[in-house]
Amino acid sequence: MGRIGYFFLYVCLAVVALFQILPIIWLFIFSLKDNKEIFAGSPFALPSEFRWENYQKVWDGGIGIYFFNSVWITGLAIILTVLFASMATFAITRMKWRLSGFVLGLFMVGLMIPIHSALIPLFSMFLSVDLIDNPFAVVITYTAYNLPITMMILLGFYYTLPREIEEAAIIDGSSVHRLFFQIILPMTVPVMSTTVVINMIYNWNEFVFVNTFISSEKYKTLTVGIQNFIGQYMTDWGAIGATLIISVLPIILAFIFFSNKVVEGISASAVKG
Repeated sequence: MGRIGYFFLYVCLAVVALFQILPIIWLFIFSLKDNKEIFAGSPFALPSEFRWENYQKVWDGGIGIYFFNSVWITGLAIILTVLFASMATFAITRMKWRLSGFVLGLFMVGLMIPIHSALIPLFSMFLSVDLIDNPFAVVITYTAYNLPITMMILLGFYYTLPREIEEAAIIDGSSVHRLFFQIILPMTVPVMSTTVVINMIYNWNEFVFVNTFISSEKYKTLTVGIQNFIGQYMTDWGAIGATLIISVLPIILAFIFFSNKVVEGISASAVKG
């Protein structure tokens, strides 16, 4: 491909990127306006006065509780999912035992189970152990449902790890636990970054499980709590825009800071040596 070809390629990519970013720019401008400017002026016109108080208004109104719940529930579920998936993948790919293939198949079956088909059994199970209206029910569900996809991403990378590293560690007297936590796990950081971002997107945006298992306002996450919150500002569209910006900002920041790691992790897990 010559210079002209690359030029047109970059132009096309720039146009696509612009169309991807445009809704976010519009929403941010929207969140800094009052109702009069929203309905009277151009959608992309800058406000005559930047109304940052819209953000203060919604934060003081209670969205901070939902934001905090989303952060710690998402974070804890990611840590548990990536840790358990890494341990299971290590055992299946790096250790020799008779039922390893069968166990891997059981995990992969989880990819074929629709979320909605498990709602009633999960609700019944959590009700029997008094975990309804408990955020840990959501954390457990997120961890279990994300294990198969996380393991599938990790599998390709674990298969590429050279056996010589493990053999050298064992000769030096390393235990299995030390081998995994101090040698293998640090080597998988690129692909783990990919799984972290994927898990974050799913957990942060998830609605069905939180809406089913949580009823108290103090435990709701952004995706569910924002419904009730928006009702308080039915006519204040600027405040609604500020609420939506707050809800999407963490995902945008995650892509900005981890996009290179995601590409690197996907490439690493896709190649077998």
